[in-house]
Amino acid sequence: MLNTTSYEELRSYKLSVSLLLFLFLNIVFSLFFISSALNNSRNPTIASILIVVACTLIFIFNKLKLLNHPDKLNIYALIIGLFWAWHTVVRFREFHAYSHEFLLFSLMVVFFISAISLSESFSAFCLHSLPPALTILILDQYHHSIIILLTIVLPLISHRLHALMQKRSETFTTELIKRLSEEREKFSDLSMLDPLTGLFNRRGLKNKLNNLDRDPATSHYILLLDIDHFKAYNDNYGHTMGDNALVAVAVAIRDVVRSRDIVVRYGGEEFLILLIDVDESYALSSAENVRQAVLNLNIPHMFNDKVSTTVTVSAGVAIMADSDIEAALVAADSALYLAKNRGRNSVEIAIRQSQTINKRRIGDRRHEI
Repeated sequence: MLNTTSYEELRSYKLSVSLLLFLFLNIVFSLFFISSALNNSRNPTIASILIVVACTLIFIFNKLKLLNHPDKLNIYALIIGLFWAWHTVVRFREFHAYSHEFLLFSLMVVFFISAISLSESFSAFCLHSLPPALTILILDQYHHSIIILLTIVLPLISHRLHALMQKRSETFTTELIKRLSEEREKFSDLSMLDPLTGLFNRRGLKNKLNNLDRDPATSHYILLLDIDHFKAYNDNYGHTMGDNALVAVAVAIRDVVRSRDIVVRYGGEEFLILLIDVDESYALSSAENVRQAVLNLNIPHMFNDKVSTTVTVSAGVAIMADSDIEAALVAADSALYLAKNRGRNSVEIAIRQSQTINKRRIGDRRHEI
């Protein structure tokens, strides 16, 4: 999708194309005047030769990226415009009988080159056109000043109006692209959030993990939490009440942990917390605080006809060693499975490395016992 940066690159490309067209047209018309002089047994003007040489060198230098001046197009336009003025002065002295026609023809050539190749830059248009135009006006000694002035002014006015409309169009386009980019970022953020709880989803977790500090000196912990007997809660109270319970639990979890920690709705009734740069005691304390916060919600939960309790969570804790999220999830899942086996509403921590509790892949365990 096009963004502001790529649009600026497109504009830069358009200016580069304008420069190439400008150089090409100047070379073509200069060669025309050179060949015309040679065909009539006259020497070509030094200025016309310099235009060909200068345009060729400018083309080579730009291809080799030897010239990176920000106003290079304006500089080139002024230099070539002065050469055209010089060429006009020299040739004017040779065309006494057709001086007026020659001046008008020279003026048309210069404005044709400017109008075709410099439509994207009003300043370059003026710098290229005005030196020869003013020279022609002076050489004519103001005999046909109205015609010459109209020939000069009308293209300038037309180009200026075009430039103003182009600028407004570019401003509108830039603003539109900026807004579209902001909307894309907004929807991208929304796509990383769980619509029910407002927590990150798995895609959001992946995005956060990509930007996570990988410094070996820091330790991160995974807390995997599961609402106890949630299937029975949905069966007894309905899915609307189940959604309300999920939202309440999500808020309780978010309120307990720090703003820098990452809270994720990992599955239907399963939550994940990534504790950033903490030690084991802090991770266990945070897990216990979350468990207690959910218990304090006092959400009624009649598990069956004989057992009436409140909504609780079980938690498994594991360190994320060597930035290995998969291993940490497996370990936390095993610890969570143990907490479920030991009566639920409890916290268990996974033993590291080879002593990891009943290490299995996520999803292999049964959610309800």
